[in-house]
Amino acid sequence: MSVPLFNLAPNLTVSRLCLGTMTFGEQNSLPQSLRLLDQAFDAGINFFDSAEMYPVPQRAETQGKSEEYFGQWVRKRKISRDRVVIATKVAGPSGQMSWIRDGPKCLDAKNITEAVDGSLKRLQMDHIDLYQIHWPDRFVYGSYPLSISPGDSLGLWTCHFKTNYVPMFGETEYDPVRQFSSVPIEEQLDALGRAVDAGKIRYIGLSNETPYGVMKFLHFAENNVHYPKIISVQNSYSLLCRTFDSGMAECCHHERIYVLGYSPLAMGILSGKYFASDGAPSDARLNLFKGRYSEGESRYSLARNTLKLATMEYLGIAEKYGLHPVSLAIAFVLNHPLVASTVFGVTKSWQLEEVISACNVELTSEIIADINKIHAKFPNPCP
Repeated sequence: MSVPLFNLAPNLTVSRLCLGTMTFGEQNSLPQSLRLLDQAFDAGINFFDSAEMYPVPQRAETQGKSEEYFGQWVRKRKISRDRVVIATKVAGPSGQMSWIRDGPKCLDAKNITEAVDGSLKRLQMDHIDLYQIHWPDRFVYGSYPLSISPGDSLGLWTCHFKTNYVPMFGETEYDPVRQFSSVPIEEQLDALGRAVDAGKIRYIGLSNETPYGVMKFLHFAENNVHYPKIISVQNSYSLLCRTFDSGMAECCHHERIYVLGYSPLAMGILSGKYFASDGAPSDARLNLFKGRYSEGESRYSLARNTLKLATMEYLGIAEKYGLHPVSLAIAFVLNHPLVASTVFGVTKSWQLEEVISACNVELTSEIIADINKIHAKFPNPCP
């Protein structure tokens, strides 16, 4: 069984399963990571996703190892560069990761340029196929003209100013009162465009974005030939999180932007393992990193009753139709007409086998109808 392919952009064909590497360097050692990459590649997966901040939970001691491990695999196996598609991401403003450019404090041209070069060095590659902004950092009140000082190759902007808060990582409500200093989208596109022109990256994408953000990036790119157009947005999408369909789907459909749906198993919850009699293995992520992974624990809180009720009903659908729960979850995401690929993570070979087996499962109209009934009862318990 070979993993099907999808034409994401000109000369960029990706497998419909994308192996995420955020466990490499934390839960997975280098030898374990290499074996998982071997297994995925042999099954027809050519698409791999990473980020400069990985692995998670993020720590100064391990930062960048996910990219390093992938780069080592390509070199050790002597894999031709054109046989793999590597996507990675620049971290947005955080304040929590002081070991990454002091926070990072913002996502300006200097930070983007340094991040691109850092990822290329860790990967030991001359280019990145898809470079994504991990989460937003942008303004709303208007733009300032670009000002380039003599000898300044970065095209730094003259000032930053206040922006409205962007809900993400499980938050759903926009709060105009919450504001922080930010960077104009044009500055980010200018820096990314310079990296494209230099041959360092081929295409750009967004992640954890809103419809507003997608449309602004597209608007600026349409009005400046030097700015690259985004080709994808990597947002969460699963049986437990269909917020993409509320507003983002319309934007992506009309603008021909494809979705890379991450967390299709909702951090393993949709496999059913956390509701087993033994409460899931001790090395399952929500058990292993309890108290250390705030984003995951808040978004996928097992204490949330609606999450448990919805999951149990989806597990019931899988049993009713004789499907493995993983097959149901993965097939649902891949069934979406705007999903180019789903980004998943595994730590063990048998988990990878389950996901690979799921990619060719087709859901009947009856199964979809049953899924939608549950979604109507429990809409987006893991937004």
